[in-house]
Amino acid sequence: MERFSYLKSANAAFIDELLERYLADPESVDSSWRYFFEGLDFGTSSAVAPGATPQAEVAAAGPDLSSEAKVAELITAYRELGRLLADINPLAPPPASHPLLELARFGLSDADLNRSFTAARLVGMEPAPLSQILTRLRETYCGSVGVEFTHIQDRSEREWLRSKMETSRNRIELDSETRKFILKRLTQSESFERFLHTRYVAQKRFSVEGGEAVIPALDCMIEASTELGAEQFVIGMAHRGRLNVLANVFGKKPEYIFTEFEGTYTTDPSQGEGDVKYHMGYSTDHVASGGRQVHLSLASNPSHLEFVNPVVEGMVRAKQTYLDDSERRKVIPILIHGDASFAGQGVCYETLNLAGLSGYSTGGTLHIVINNQIGFTALPGESRSTTYSTDLAKMLEVPIFHVNGDDPEAVWYVARLCSEYRARYRKDAFMDLICYRKHGHNEGDEPGFTQPVMARQIKAHASPREIYAGRLVAQGVLDDAKAKALVDEELAKLLDAQKVARARAPHPAPATFGAKWEGLKAGTLEDMLKPVNTAVPAEQLVEIAEKANRVPDSFKLHPKLARFLEARLRTVRDGKSIDWGNGESLAYATLLLEGHAVRLSGQDSERGTFTHRHAVLHDFESGETYLPLNKLRDGQARFEVYNSHLAEIGVLGFEFGYALADPSALVIWEAQFGDFANGAQVIIDQFIASAESKWARSSGLVLLLPHGFEGQGPEHSSARLERFLQLCAKGNMAVANLTTPAQLFHALRRQVRRDFRKPLVIMSPKSLLRHSQAVSEIGEFSRSRFQEVLDDPVFSDVHGGVRKVLLCSGKIYYDLLLERGDRTDIALVRIEQLYPWPGARLEAILKRYPAAEVVWVQEEPRNMGAWPYIFAIWAGGSDDFGERAGKGISYVGRDFYAAPAVGSAKQHEKEQKALIAKAFSDAGERGKK
Repeated sequence: MERFSYLKSANAAFIDELLERYLADPESVDSSWRYFFEGLDFGTSSAVAPGATPQAEVAAAGPDLSSEAKVAELITAYRELGRLLADINPLAPPPASHPLLELARFGLSDADLNRSFTAARLVGMEPAPLSQILTRLRETYCGSVGVEFTHIQDRSEREWLRSKMETSRNRIELDSETRKFILKRLTQSESFERFLHTRYVAQKRFSVEGGEAVIPALDCMIEASTELGAEQFVIGMAHRGRLNVLANVFGKKPEYIFTEFEGTYTTDPSQGEGDVKYHMGYSTDHVASGGRQVHLSLASNPSHLEFVNPVVEGMVRAKQTYLDDSERRKVIPILIHGDASFAGQGVCYETLNLAGLSGYSTGGTLHIVINNQIGFTALPGESRSTTYSTDLAKMLEVPIFHVNGDDPEAVWYVARLCSEYRARYRKDAFMDLICYRKHGHNEGDEPGFTQPVMARQIKAHASPREIYAGRLVAQGVLDDAKAKALVDEELAKLLDAQKVARARAPHPAPATFGAKWEGLKAGTLEDMLKPVNTAVPAEQLVEIAEKANRVPDSFKLHPKLARFLEARLRTVRDGKSIDWGNGESLAYATLLLEGHAVRLSGQDSERGTFTHRHAVLHDFESGETYLPLNKLRDGQARFEVYNSHLAEIGVLGFEFGYALADPSALVIWEAQFGDFANGAQVIIDQFIASAESKWARSSGLVLLLPHGFEGQGPEHSSARLERFLQLCAKGNMAVANLTTPAQLFHALRRQVRRDFRKPLVIMSPKSLLRHSQAVSEIGEFSRSRFQEVLDDPVFSDVHGGVRKVLLCSGKIYYDLLLERGDRTDIALVRIEQLYPWPGARLEAILKRYPAAEVVWVQEEPRNMGAWPYIFAIWAGGSDDFGERAGKGISYVGRDFYAAPAVGSAKQHEKEQKALIAKAFSDAGERGKK
């Protein structure tokens, strides 16, 4: 069949085409059509002329193929559009009809209702009257579940879904124990919310009331996936319903939650600011039915709703990698969305786009949209341009199930079907849980101000628990007294827990350093300034270079790359002129041999934006790829490098999540240009810079942000160093602007050789990648360590003849070095690590120049770069550093700018020359030899 044939109208001509294929090869058509054709009587007839078409043969044999085609078209329409009549909105009755599903649209009428049609075989029936076919279609596609699956182009997936749904009629027959369990879970969910509502009046909790069915939905997904081989689940969600999920899925004791409402627990701001209770993460071991133990993790999330999505995917990918879960069965991501946020926030698209990419796929995510049909105070028509909040998901060609939140058995059925689909096809599946929000956006809001009609309707509407309890009582599963007793039991438990909270204020610290984090600690500011041995013997570096710069004899390298690798190898053998790309490669290789995996991703990261890395080599004739860093020796750790899609938020969030889950790996995100990193500012601000302080979650993620003013305009000059420095406090991360390949080597190795993890932000070079002086000798790799400050190598001991110390960081050092020439009264001192501030080291260096004034020189504008930070340090922002150093500080650089740099290359050159000249202007001829 043609790729899109499933979407065609099932008219007679189309059936004729299918019939021809069926007669030639029955396996060439969908099983439902095969079953249909098998039901037709293909008896021979002498009235049929030789060479007649298959359709003519069938017509002569008796069946009315034209009428069958109309019914077949009707069936196809219900599969695609039956959701338009589905009873999926708890606040509105289903439509009685829809023009696209009227009989007349298919050339049928009420007069055909009693006619029997073989087309019934398309839905698994024997030939039956049209009325019965319609009943089957409506039961399947117009009940409490509305489904979208015909957009999926893979025929096997469509067939599997169709068969699953049509054989079950999109419902599930549950035993009485399971139904009682579902009621209990709804009771626990509702009771928890109502207890908080009455005991902690107007306190924010972001109630899930109206959408309580999310609890049994999670139960079923976890149970079903565990049966199919899952061992761990990582869940991401915003604040709506988060406390309920913590209490009723993760088993966080209610007294712990009540203590947070009471506010009676002890806090220590020196250990971090903490966060509100509905942002916090949690992890626990959960015993599934059958006694199998699985691990559940709930990722911490700020108020930025969907931004946790890529973080969860990265955590899952890391776990799958170190568990050697190549089939992606053992660790499963579950994402819980809001309807307005899923449709509205771009991070959702960026995350979905990772699903099919080899470097980022997690083998399918289970999605639940808590669709309360409102976003803060905006109705769907005000907050999205699509029919459904889930329409974005169609890009992945995966099933989307819209389910009535007041029908928990339908929710259970969909949860299991999503889990089975994910396990079978390793793809995402979506449950759109259509429900409502009982209160306002938070418990202090009055929804009647903006949606008075909806608010009255919700107030009069019975809860999902009440509806389901009435249903079970009516069916004789339990009596009304038992249903009420369940509520009383839960309220009694919650009351006891509140008493414990008020008497003892239990508030256990989060378990941070277990499992993969065993042996690590929360590093202090002092720890971050302690020296770390990162040196590697020269002979080992040469041995590594021999392997890292070789390819198999059969591998045909691009001629330029062959010379490139030879040059790299030669510099290591010679022990001099080792450039940035070489130093970076040596850092990765040494860590791989020490058992630390290395993962690097970003736009163009395999080759490198500036053609300096070439971590992945391509055969010049066949296109086959080769990664030398994975061929160092047997048993080494794995090196991974991936070109990401053209986005920042999703990929940086993913890599942050990866670093959270695997602290033993060196995880790096590289921006194409550092200027573009602010496209992921939420990930930087809300996660990277503050996760440890808010949530006690450490990370060793490295950001490589190409930075430097080279006349390329305002969008290709600045990684916004000033913004990262503004985020620095309490030892939350390190920020560096390096000047040598050896410094990069040691900084990267230091990341995983310490007994704690902190993010590292590096203003990485562009023009320095090929600068003749921005190179290192092998001794700087083999006999040294990372230096937070680099003194001027021209001077030794105390040097009273130095009149000025030009303090700088990064690329501008080489401009100053060139300008200084042979002057001896000016020292160039480089601050390689700006945060944590290396005060003691810098103070000691400045004392070597007792007569010198200190000038900070930068190429960034005065209101950008490091100067605002440096000025604050000198003015008393860091232990009165200026007073301790005994010197003031002045500024040389560009003036205040609104944009980081000028657009004109000539103007840039003029400015650069002027600021360099100004830095030396007071030295005069006195400094010449």
